Amino acid sequence: MNRMPALSLAAIPGRRKATIELAVEIERGGFSGIYGPSLGDSLALCEALAFATNEISFGTTITPIYFRQVVDYASTASFIHEVSGGRFRFGIGVSHGPALASRGLDGGKPLADTRNFVEELRAVPRAGELPPIVIAALRKKMIMLSEEIADGMVFANGARSHMAESLGKLSSHALQDDDFFIGDMIPTCISDDIEAAKAVNRKTLTSYALMPNYRNYWKEAGYVEEMEGIEKAIAAGEQDKIPYYLNDEWLADTTLFGTATQVRDGLEAWFDAGIKTPILVPSSASGGQMVAFEEMLAIF
Repeated sequence: MNRMPALSLAAIPGRRKATIELAVEIERGGFSGIYGPSLGDSLALCEALAFATNEISFGTTITPIYFRQVVDYASTASFIHEVSGGRFRFGIGVSHGPALASRGLDGGKPLADTRNFVEELRAVPRAGELPPIVIAALRKKMIMLSEEIADGMVFANGARSHMAESLGKLSSHALQDDDFFIGDMIPTCISDDIEAAKAVNRKTLTSYALMPNYRNYWKEAGYVEEMEGIEKAIAAGEQDKIPYYLNDEWLADTTLFGTATQVRDGLEAWFDAGIKTPILVPSSASGGQMVAFEEMLAIF
């Protein structure tokens, strides 16, 4: 019996009711969780999931800490925690420069701001009991902070070959504790046309390769030449060259692609690397998001 992943789900305008219906299908399919990225309003989605589903765990991966006031977050997170019977995890993070700039916001100091946010969240009076807090992390200091002040951590587009080193910053207790969340959002494309599947994942990750914090993480994971190549391409205004540097070795280390068997085997490798909750982010080589979920539900 294969270990079951969680799935990443976003509620796109015009498809929100269909998304809730899909969540019910995901629960029926025996998946281990449903996690909403920062796209759209993932807290609103989680509120709906509290009522639409019965047993499955769910949460945000992530809610950017700068988007709303702490009091507002505390009230909403506590509400979802209470009405879901404790199935909700509040995943938070500092987000990225471009996402913040688009809202007229400036990011501060990630470690200090995260610490302050969690302290302030827990200090909000009369909010009610809070859910477990999961911190978005890539580099080692944030991983260590997640154990110090929170109830788990989640990567996005982590490198599987680098997990032993990254997770080595956690105590053996955190690694073995079922209640300490360790997740990774993994871009996934299921297709018998391997090259088409690779192309889909490359396209998905090109926007991340534009972000300095991701490039620094992937350099730490051993992809120095590739990331420096991307930096030269960006400096030269040749962004169309970025996919060239996202080579097959890197792609296989950070994403899942290929046939049903290849994806299921790759998933097992992620579990073996120490990711307790792999969160597959489905894309399709032959259609849109709903097609991608059909393909995903079919292989498990």
